[in-house]
Amino acid sequence: MARFTQDIVLNKPDDFVYFIMNDYLQKNGFTMSDWKGEPAYRAGDALMEGFKYLKWSYANGTFHLEAWLRGTFGGEWDLEGFVGIAMKKPYKNNLMELIKVLQQPLPEGAANMPNTASAGSANGNATGQATASNPIPVQTVDNHQAATQGFVLGILSIVFCFWPIVCICLAVIGLSRCRMGQGSSKAKQAKTGKVLCIIGASVMAALWLLNLVLTMLTIVI
Repeated sequence: MARFTQDIVLNKPDDFVYFIMNDYLQKNGFTMSDWKGEPAYRAGDALMEGFKYLKWSYANGTFHLEAWLRGTFGGEWDLEGFVGIAMKKPYKNNLMELIKVLQQPLPEGAANMPNTASAGSANGNATGQATASNPIPVQTVDNHQAATQGFVLGILSIVFCFWPIVCICLAVIGLSRCRMGQGSSKAKQAKTGKVLCIIGASVMAALWLLNLVLTMLTIVI
């Protein structure tokens, strides 16, 4: 089993941790799924970005995190190494931002936080949502940088549509960044970047197909 694992002593109220995690999972498109009979959160897709998996739990003040990617042949990829780095690096950076948010100092009096989320299981399967009453100002994960990166990569994928390998790499990485940024403060930019990435990949595929047809016609003639 190859996974990115972290055990961090937070000593924060349970409700704070559940609130941050629910917010993170929602913004990053994670839904409860199954990994070989093991319940885990999943995000991504099988075609372009690949599947990302995550498990977490919080007990006795210690936050436990497990994260991995689905490998080429259905195995587990951790978040280290060169193979799959286009998927690994942004996911790991995203998780490190999550950990940073979980470690933030809480406002005075936050130790007596009201219930803002329902308690989940030991695997962190929290389903509760934050309530609007008695809000406590805390920082949540905002993937606005990923949204901007996805937008820029989307533009570049169109610019380099005449170079298939470069275009595909830019489009795939761009789609990954846009997915991460879709729940951020720059969600519209992420959505636009996603469209640009799809356009870039589509134009590249059309040009490649046209070139193939013209080449075949030349051979036949």
